[in-house]
Amino acid sequence: YFDGGFLMPLPKNRIVPERKIYYRPELERCLHCGSKLKRSHTAWKKNIATLSGVIQVWSMAYVCSNSNCAYPKTYYRSAEADSLCMKHTSYGFDVLALVGQLRFKHHMTIAEITQELNERGVATSERNSQRLYERYVTLLRSSVTDHVKSVLKQVAEEHGGIMISMDGVQPEKGNETLYVIREVFSGTILVAKSVKSSSSEELKELIQPVIDLGFRIIGIVTDGQQSIRLAMESLLPEVPYQYCQYHYLKDIAKPVVELDRKLKTGIKKSLRGIRDIERKLDKDESPENEVVKDYLAAIRSVLLEDGNPPLDLPGVRIYENAQAIQTSLQNCLDKKGALSAPERFQNIQQTE
Repeated sequence: YFDGGFLMPLPKNRIVPERKIYYRPELERCLHCGSKLKRSHTAWKKNIATLSGVIQVWSMAYVCSNSNCAYPKTYYRSAEADSLCMKHTSYGFDVLALVGQLRFKHHMTIAEITQELNERGVATSERNSQRLYERYVTLLRSSVTDHVKSVLKQVAEEHGGIMISMDGVQPEKGNETLYVIREVFSGTILVAKSVKSSSSEELKELIQPVIDLGFRIIGIVTDGQQSIRLAMESLLPEVPYQYCQYHYLKDIAKPVVELDRKLKTGIKKSLRGIRDIERKLDKDESPENEVVKDYLAAIRSVLLEDGNPPLDLPGVRIYENAQAIQTSLQNCLDKKGALSAPERFQNIQQTE
């Protein structure tokens, strides 16, 4: 990076986002008067390193649109966004869960954990890995202290009760799942525990202590996992229950995502063979070949295209970009002069 006229190397644990994700509250209406929520401001934004890449997260705060509501200053925000990472850290809960698994199950040293994380694409240093390990231990030791109770009391007074969310993180299949229960308005973690079984009966044992605190629970938000839903409905049948909209959308879009995946695979198969064309061009230094090389570079960029289903379908994106390249090629073929190299362009078109 550039600092005061000097080119400085990036720190080992510097994380650069690959994409932005905007989150809004899972609830669309006020829990007290039922009026529609409206956007207020950005609650927070940060870059978060996860096992699937680095994302820049924007959590948007919404308020009740009814000026006569009894709780006009209640700010609703996304429980899904808050479930991505702990406060004051830029690493996801999935990374924390993996660090705990590597340390306690595989007995790795901090140096070995650092190497493993970097090999998985999570940029970090030994010092930072030590902090991640300490945060994991702190997370498992979390309990409802007097300070937490005072925070919940204030939240209940300001918002007419507390809202809870529950999410499970499993870094690798077949291993323990880290379940976290948090209070949504304040972001306070109430329960965190790694369990081998995700049955509804075992999850009830995690939820019951939160109910026993005695605070009015006015809403529940989860990712729709059946065992969580059954446990919540059994213990809190009268409390409004909201699925995380992102997970819900992913589930209902699975058929579309599968068709898009097939489209993506088919288009990429039809774009194979450009390396042979590149070899032929290397032997010919004519000016027209520079134009052809630009098109080949554009085709290669299409091969590397990816999206973020279900809202950004990679197959559709690849199709649109490939179609734009084909249109541009045809325009060149229709022209006369220096840019007209029919045989070369036709080869590329056939490859496409």
